[in-house]
Amino acid sequence: IKNLTNMLANTNYSLQIMNELSRDVHLHSSNSSLEDALSCHSVLSSDYESNFVPVVYSIIFILGFTGNSLVVIIFCFFIGIKTVASVYILNLAVADLLFLTGLPLWAAYYAFGYNWLLGSVMCKICSSLLCLNLYASIFFITCMSVDRYLAVVHPLKSQRKRSQCQARWISFLVWGLACLASAPTFYFRDTFYIDNLKVTACIMDYPEDEYLQWSAGMALMKNTLGFLVPVTVMATCYIGIGRHLTGIEGFGNNKQKRDKVLKMVIAVVLAFLSCWLPFHILTFLDTLSRLKLITNCVVITVIDTAMSFAICAGFANSCINPILYCFVGNHFREQFHHLPRRGSTSLSSRRNSTTRHSSFSRKLSDTIEAVVHGSNR
Repeated sequence: IKNLTNMLANTNYSLQIMNELSRDVHLHSSNSSLEDALSCHSVLSSDYESNFVPVVYSIIFILGFTGNSLVVIIFCFFIGIKTVASVYILNLAVADLLFLTGLPLWAAYYAFGYNWLLGSVMCKICSSLLCLNLYASIFFITCMSVDRYLAVVHPLKSQRKRSQCQARWISFLVWGLACLASAPTFYFRDTFYIDNLKVTACIMDYPEDEYLQWSAGMALMKNTLGFLVPVTVMATCYIGIGRHLTGIEGFGNNKQKRDKVLKMVIAVVLAFLSCWLPFHILTFLDTLSRLKLITNCVVITVIDTAMSFAICAGFANSCINPILYCFVGNHFREQFHHLPRRGSTSLSSRRNSTTRHSSFSRKLSDTIEAVVHGSNR
């Protein structure tokens, strides 16, 4: 923002622009913060974000919207919802689509120099969709991890519990929890006109006397509820799956299948961590800087600069999800390749595929069954 230095020099307010899921702007009545804002946030005068971020957001929107739309279409009209895993995968795709619909608006927000042109209501809605996706996507991925663990490690004990009806109820609870976690964002997000910059910012307008408490609390909730707890559950499940597979003897010709499953499990974990770990680390460090536990200007500048890239990496997870959980499945790929010429035969296709499922979770379970029982399904 080119006029930031001039604004700070001519007013007794300091402007802090902080990256969370989007750029948060807050005005503080503090003469002593002027020097810190000029020295530690001077990187904000650069327009690299106005050029880089909109391009990346546009690419993520095109790839993610296409991939997740195909997932919804193929599941709803060709394969059908016949397993627990498919319930979670479909909900994950819907969560990603809700988020992706608002991504072009955020791209425009960056391109116009943090100038929100769509009013207060859209500011609240688009911000809430970002937060909703952050929680809903990780919750559904966690649900799939638990489902895989039960199907692989405890196939007989969990057979009655792993029902579509139960999965739908769990999905309902997941959406409710994600909406509840996103409620503060909907309440506090609003537009604020900054006269010196001639822009209308879409900001988290926390109460001024409780700004630090609210901002730090929301950030820590993202770190804990939106990452640490789900990742702990996922790690426990996948470690259990890995130990179960490696502890089975007498694989014979099925050893290659076991190794392939283990590689896919590792790929799922690494892909998720690569997308979201940088964002949550930087969010935690940014919280420490707000609480004055980090005061080094070089570190603060690095956090501010790196946050935009970390957010882009997190958003890219919406592009990767369809690949990891759907397109690796043989039957799903088969339906995808035949999609252009299957319009008039979708009902027949669904009847003919009642016992098959193409998602990664189903493929994993089928492979394990072949490994354990020595027969293919």
